[in-house]
Amino acid sequence: MNRFRALAAVLLAGALLAGCSTFSEQGRDDYRRAQGEAADPGESAATETAKPEPPYDVRPLLKPAKKYLGLAAEGAPADMKNVDAFAKSAGKKPNLIEFYSAWGDRYEAAAVQNARDYKALPFIAWEPFDKTLGQIASGADDAYIRGYARSVKELNLPVAISFAHEMNAFWYPWGTKKATAAQFVAAYRHVHDLFDQEGATQVIWVWSPNVINPVPTVRLKPYWPGEEYVDWVGVIGYYARTGPSTFSTLYGPTTTQIRAFTKKPVIIAETAAEAGQRKPADITDLFKGTAAHDDVIGFVWFNFDKEADWRITSGPATTRTFREQAAASRFGFDVTKP
Repeated sequence: MNRFRALAAVLLAGALLAGCSTFSEQGRDDYRRAQGEAADPGESAATETAKPEPPYDVRPLLKPAKKYLGLAAEGAPADMKNVDAFAKSAGKKPNLIEFYSAWGDRYEAAAVQNARDYKALPFIAWEPFDKTLGQIASGADDAYIRGYARSVKELNLPVAISFAHEMNAFWYPWGTKKATAAQFVAAYRHVHDLFDQEGATQVIWVWSPNVINPVPTVRLKPYWPGEEYVDWVGVIGYYARTGPSTFSTLYGPTTTQIRAFTKKPVIIAETAAEAGQRKPADITDLFKGTAAHDDVIGFVWFNFDKEADWRITSGPATTRTFREQAAASRFGFDVTKP
C-alpha cells in the first residue's frame, strides 16, 4: 500500500500543490483458468477443442465518451468492502480502482477479476522498491517481468499499469536522488517491450509524473518514453492546505509542459483534498476542472486516512459536496460497455 504517497503529500504540502476476495462463480472459473486449473471436472476436455479468446481490445477504454470516477482504497480490490463503503457515501460506484503492487509481487488476478466483476477498470501502480531502474533495464528481472506479462495475457482482462510513478520527484528510490531520466526511460521501455514480446496487449500503459510544482527545476521531457510506449499520461497531484488551490494552478503548469511533446489523454492518477474548511471547494474544483477539459479523462481519488484525512467522509460538508458533484452523468460508466 502506498503509505509513502500520503506522507509525501503532507510533508511537501507547502510546496506540493504535491486475503479475502469476493469472487463471482464466473470469476472463480476465470481465476482458476488463469492459474492453469480446470474450473470444474470436464472443463479441460471442453477447452481442448474450443477456440482461444482473442486478446482483449483496450482501445475503447483509452478515450471514452464519459469520465472515469476512480478510487484507491485500503485493501481494494482484493477486498471490496471499502469500495462499497465509498460508493454508498459518494452515491455512485467508482469505475476505476487503483491499487499498489510491489516489485516482485505476483500479478493479482483475483483482485483484477474483482474489479472487472464490479464493472471497473483495475489500475496497478507497480513500484520497483527492491531493484534499481538500471538493474531492471539490464534484464536482471526478465523472468519475473515475463511471468507477470504471461499472467496478464492468460487472464485476458484489461488493466492499466503505471510503472515507477512520480519518477520526476525525489521521495522514491527510483526518483531523482538515485536514478536518472535516461535510466527511467530505459527501464520503462524494457518492461513494456517484454510485455509486447509475451503478447500481453491487454495493458493500458500509464506514464505518471508528479505535478511539477514541488520540483520545478526537473524537466519532464527527458522522462518521456515515447508515443508508442504510453497510452495515458497519469498526473499525480493533491490539494493541500497551502499552495496551489485551483485545478489550473495545481495541474496547469504540468500539463502545459507535457503538451509540448504529447497529446495523449490525461488521467489524474492520484488526487485528494486535505481535510479542512477548503476541502468542499477543492472537491468542486476538481470535478469542474476535470469536466471542463476534454483531454482529461477522469481522476482517481486517494481515499485514505494516513498522515492526513483524504477521505470523502472527513466531514459532512465534504461528503455532501462529493456526492453532489459525482451525480453528474458524465462521471462514471460501465467499463465492460464503454
